[in-house]
Formats: sequence, C-alpha cells, structure tokens
Amino acid sequence: MKILMVSIPSLHFFRWANQLQDAGHEVYWFDITGMSKPVSKISWIKQKVDWKLKWDYPGRIFVKNKFPKLYEFIQQFNEKDTAKTFENYLNEIQPEVVHSFALYLSCSPIIEVMEKNPTQKWIYSSWGSDLFYFQNEPTYLKDIKRVLPRINYLFTDCKRDYEIAKKYRFEGRFLGVFPGGGGFELNEMETYKLPISQRKTILIKGFQGRSGRAISVLRAIFSLQTELRDFELIVFGADPQVFEYVNNSELKYWKNFQILGKIPHEEVLKLMGKSLIYIGNSNSDGMPNSMLEAIFMGAFPIQSNPGGATAELIQNGANGLLIEDCEDEKEIKRLVLQAIKIDTFKIKNEDLIANLDFQFVKEKVKEIYKTLHYD
Repeated sequence: MKILMVSIPSLHFFRWANQLQDAGHEVYWFDITGMSKPVSKISWIKQKVDWKLKWDYPGRIFVKNKFPKLYEFIQQFNEKDTAKTFENYLNEIQPEVVHSFALYLSCSPIIEVMEKNPTQKWIYSSWGSDLFYFQNEPTYLKDIKRVLPRINYLFTDCKRDYEIAKKYRFEGRFLGVFPGGGGFELNEMETYKLPISQRKTILIKGFQGRSGRAISVLRAIFSLQTELRDFELIVFGADPQVFEYVNNSELKYWKNFQILGKIPHEEVLKLMGKSLIYIGNSNSDGMPNSMLEAIFMGAFPIQSNPGGATAELIQNGANGLLIEDCEDEKEIKRLVLQAIKIDTFKIKNEDLIANLDFQFVKEKVKEIYKTLHYD
C-alpha cells in the first residue's frame, strides 16, 4: 500500500513511521515545513524535503537572525505555496492513504487539497494539545470544524480526544489510542535504570510557555526545603521563563538543586533512570510522553491531568499522583509530600509498560494499517 505521511520533522513522527519499516508498504514523507534536509532516521522512506525556498540565497540565516522583519518580508516572495506543492506531490504519488500528524500543523495547510479530492483516504493522528487546547482558540476551532468532517480515520494518544473529535463532527473510523510516537524501546531504556534503593532524585520537567506550568511546581518545591534536603532536585528542559524565575529565586542557592535547559533525549532517559519521583505539570496535553518514559524508567509520576487524559493510565495514589489544578501550589506541595512517603518498591506498572512496548505497539499498528487497504 502507498502511504503518504504529512508531518513536521520530529522525533515522535520518526518513531511512528519506523513502525512500518519492513511492513511491505511504500511510504512517502511530505515535510510540511519544507525546510528539513533528508533525515537518516527514516532513510527507508521516500522524502519530499527542502522544497520551501525558491532561492536559498547567501546570508539567509544571518538575515533571519539579525533582521527578522526584513526576512519575513522577503519570504513573502521567496516561499513556495504549501498547498500547491502538496497537491502536485499527491498527484505524482497517488497514494492509497494520506496520514497527517497534528491538525493545525499538517491537516489545516492541506485541507483545501483534500476537499478537492474527497475520495482520497485520510488519516489524522491527534497529538498532545491538538484538540483539547486549540478548541478554545477561535481561529484554530474554525480549522478543527473544517478538517474533522473530512477525516476518514483517527488515531489519538488518549480517549479524551476521540470524544472531542466526535463533538466536532468526526464520523470516520476510530483506529485506537496509541502514544504519539508509537511504543517505547524498553530494552534500550533498561540500560539506564538504577535500582530503586539507589535513587534520591526528584526530576521536574521545566516547560512553561503556552501550556507548561513548571513554575507552579518550583514554587511548591521552594516551601519544602527542609523536607527535601536529602533529595537531589533536577529541572530539565527549562525554557527562558523558568531560568528567569530560578535566577530571581533562592532556589539557585540550594546545594541540592540543579536546572538544565534542552538536553539530548538520551540524557533525559539517564536522568529518569536515576529518579525516584518525576513531576510534569501543564494546563493542556494529551497523554504525556515524558511521563510514560519516566514510568518505564521506574520513576513514580506526579502529573497534571488536563481534561482527564492522564487518569486514563494513572490511578491516583496507586501507580502515580494526579495534579488536578496545575496552578495550585498547595495541592502540588501536598502531592510531593505524599510521594516521598510512598513505598515505591510496591508500585506496579508492569501491565502498563508491557502494553506500550515498541514491538507490541508496532504489531498492533501494522495490523491496523493492513485493514485500511480493504476499506
């Protein structure tokens, strides 16, 4: 079967696509940004990349960095039209199915083309805040209402988003709930895991920005200096807002506190593998991949629960703790105190982990794609 995948270049997409390697399909990738170079991680896929610019003129990056407004003006005349380029590629490939990853990134830009081709099968994979957050933004909601009735097949990373999709007139076939990047390579991850008895780290995801709420966690942590004196506190993936908060806080003087910016994924796994507790907090997400990875690495999760998505896997107090109000520092403080008293040796997540193993998920996904050929 010919499958044309439409996505930004991202680790989640590469991992998902690689589930279909050696599955007998002819797979193509249309890089919706048009700016990626060929990607070696998916070298087996035919890639439509590096198509966006009419002319990659000398000094373009310098102009982009130093004179952003001038760059934006120039690009009005220097960029190829996304929909037209996709339409030409679609007609060239003539796939049996198009698969878009993330609505506002990879569905909205090509909706006019897909409406002109009503018999073309179209899969949409909902990622993270794709529906839950953006349904509250009028411009994005307009796209959601236009795209979903045209979609034939849907993957989501939580049950919540299937219900949202139906609310906005998705009437196609639901293909199931899977992590956005497919399953996890548990054997590879195993090498980074320390025994629980050797762990004294509390790991905090450092996202703020639009949806992250790391600062609420740090405010809660700050009031627990005595209780947490025997733990190592590490913030990873911190964005500028979080660094600014820490630099203006007494936290920066704590000997057991460390803050890190963006680090390689392998380094994140190593940190998770030595962590007793993992804390992730946001006002919008699907099923958080970082939380899933932390669970696989043996950390006990404290995680926000926007729209009830996290509660689909985490039973509060049994295999993790749920933050119901991501802004409530008192609630977060209470949960941290509860977590450090829990006997994590008794936490059982074996079934959850087994169901999200890469090979297990891969086989299920391959079977689903196979059925599309006969639809």
